[in-house]
Amino acid sequence: MIQPKLRSTTGGDGVWIVLVIAGITAALHIWKLPAALPLIQENLGLSLVSAGVLLGIVQVAGMVGGLAVSMLAEVIGERRALILGLALLSLGSALGALSTGANTLLASRAIEGVGFIAATVVSPGLIRRHTPFRRVNLAVGCWSAYQGTATFVGLIASAYFLQIGTWQMWWWVMAAVTLAPVPLILSLVPKDLPAAPGGSRSAAGRIFVTARSSKVWIAGVVFGSYTIQWMAVVGFLPTIYAERGLNGAHAGVLSAVVGGLNGVGAILTGMLLQRGAPARTLLYTSFGLMALFSTLTFAVEWTSVPGGLGWQLLCVGLFSLIGAMIPATMTRMAVDLAPEGGSAPAAMGLMQQIFNIGNFTGPMIVAWLATATGGWSATWWMTCTFAAVGIVMATVLLSRQNSVSFSHR
Repeated sequence: MIQPKLRSTTGGDGVWIVLVIAGITAALHIWKLPAALPLIQENLGLSLVSAGVLLGIVQVAGMVGGLAVSMLAEVIGERRALILGLALLSLGSALGALSTGANTLLASRAIEGVGFIAATVVSPGLIRRHTPFRRVNLAVGCWSAYQGTATFVGLIASAYFLQIGTWQMWWWVMAAVTLAPVPLILSLVPKDLPAAPGGSRSAAGRIFVTARSSKVWIAGVVFGSYTIQWMAVVGFLPTIYAERGLNGAHAGVLSAVVGGLNGVGAILTGMLLQRGAPARTLLYTSFGLMALFSTLTFAVEWTSVPGGLGWQLLCVGLFSLIGAMIPATMTRMAVDLAPEGGSAPAAMGLMQQIFNIGNFTGPMIVAWLATATGGWSATWWMTCTFAAVGIVMATVLLSRQNSVSFSHR
């Protein structure tokens, strides 16, 4: 069993709770888009593939900037980096609201991507450092639910708001909402410690040590094998359901339920980790069942089955619920993956660079498959392929980690 590295616990439950809230707020900028995508396509004349690029462009910063942001966090401090990330998200949303064409909207989404990576790279380390020892697994499990929770809140709020307002108005609302956690962060999260001697040179050395660790790279691929599936499927659900004839807010609400189940699954996984559930069991089970339920979701012609929409919703809901075992387990492992002399933000940053490749490419792959085959039925080809990749890479990682469980009972 791997024992967590020693760290200070200078905060209480309020610290990790506000950090989770900040993560949810940051992720809302990803999930404000899917329900608005049909309106934006019509307004700006985007093709389906271009819509896939718009869904994924916010992840580009994570693909290329994870280590750069971790370097920034090492130099200016993790709390400051978190606040900077939220400020950039707000700025990007405001610029997006002013966009009159596809290129300017893409640029604003790229700015949001920089803010998102800045906010999310540092949060797991802050949670790990400032959470009471007995609650670390629960706190990390709740953090892992930030994406699913943001999906649920973002899709439902978007679906209803867009019944009465424009997508540009929604972008302005999100610009304001993003700044709401900042006073809580300033009052509850402990101030950053003084920079280590050597400044940026010392930080670069810690990041270099981390980047040489093969375990961090492999963990990123395992994580990415999940994100490439989940982002593609859930990101296009409002569009898929709209094509099935669901009107008004219904498509967004159903998609939000699917996303929310991911948050529930992450919290439940945190409880399982708290009780000492083996990482191997959680990862294998999750990847295997994601392959099964995605195949049932897309390979079966549900329109010819009585109550088919309900059965399809059940399958994709289980895909999302059980898939949450992977980010919760991998995030819990990531906070202890930094090698001796390395950097925890750099470990998380490198992992985010890798798994954001999945976030970026997943929607485009599924959009390409849908365009090439004339529908969404081939989506399971992609999900099953990456489920297999995830199982193989998890086997490699766990063979280097020995027996991994995280009981804090």
